[in-house]
Amino acid sequence: MMSNLFAEIAKNVVFVLEFLAVVVVIFIAAKIVEKVEKKKTGNTERILTTRKLTMIGMFSAIAAILMIFEFPLPFAPAFYKLDFSEIPVLITAFAFGPVAGVMVEFCKIVLNLLMDSTTTAFVGELANFMVGCSFILPASIIYLHKKNRKSAMIGCVIGTICLTVFGTSFNAIYLVPKFAELYGMPLEAIIGMGTAINPAITDLTTLVMFAVAPLNILKGVSVSVITMLIYKKLSRFMKAI
Repeated sequence: MMSNLFAEIAKNVVFVLEFLAVVVVIFIAAKIVEKVEKKKTGNTERILTTRKLTMIGMFSAIAAILMIFEFPLPFAPAFYKLDFSEIPVLITAFAFGPVAGVMVEFCKIVLNLLMDSTTTAFVGELANFMVGCSFILPASIIYLHKKNRKSAMIGCVIGTICLTVFGTSFNAIYLVPKFAELYGMPLEAIIGMGTAINPAITDLTTLVMFAVAPLNILKGVSVSVITMLIYKKLSRFMKAI
């Protein structure tokens, strides 16, 4: 019995270490892209300044609080919920670049864990981080290249497409099977939760097609629209601090 317990603990520790490795890789990739773009435009400002770190901390706290408020959806099982924590992440990424966006994305996860712990053996947190980055990185990189409303809109559209494609594929290939493994729940039981809501959900593929994909589209569109409506006013406030 003790050996099984240690095996489960070891499995979770390995997963957390893998999670942290993913965070480091994404952070480095964002930093390289931002450095290259700044070099092209002759921008000599440091990627992280004291003011930026202050804003990252503030918007991470806002994102963590928003992450607590999750909304169930009629077309998806209960473990798939919509939250609006990506709004402050995208605002920060637009204002200060992809690196700042990745930092807020990670910090909000850490703060949320401190406030609300985990109910998904950290799988939900990894999903939130990875899927969030698949949205905010393309959007902020496009906006970084040319900072105007048109670029922001194009970035949001491309980001939503990336979010939907990556989020849906990542759930099917890795997240749902990993959740079943770490949580000790048969994959068939997870699919059954989807079938109870939508009879068209009969396997893992239909689960992500009819539950995950619509959720990601809804999230990308709603976050994009709200950000576009409030960003200009907030950016003036952020620059004034």
